[in-house]
Amino acid sequence: MSEAITAAVSDRICKHMNDDHAEAIVMYAEVYGKAENVSAARMLRIDPEGMDLMAKIDNEEKPVRVAFERPLADAKDAHVVLVEMLKKGRS
Repeated sequence: MSEAITAAVSDRICKHMNDDHAEAIVMYAEVYGKAENVSAARMLRIDPEGMDLMAKIDNEEKPVRVAFERPLADAKDAHVVLVEMLKKGRS
């Protein structure tokens, strides 16, 4: 079993996503957070139930909460779910 989603694991996931997958975070905000006109977004926190994003919407920073379809079991599960959401959101 992988690591539980602790604050340290959340920080690591968020840093990776913000550094390497900024376009995916914008898509999460738009598709799953129902935000419109998102020009940028960053992941602030991830927990078993969802993720907290800060999105730039119409040049204003606004929080966006994205709930997962099911609770995440661990860090490995977070990776699987984020990739699935990305693939589904792009289709």
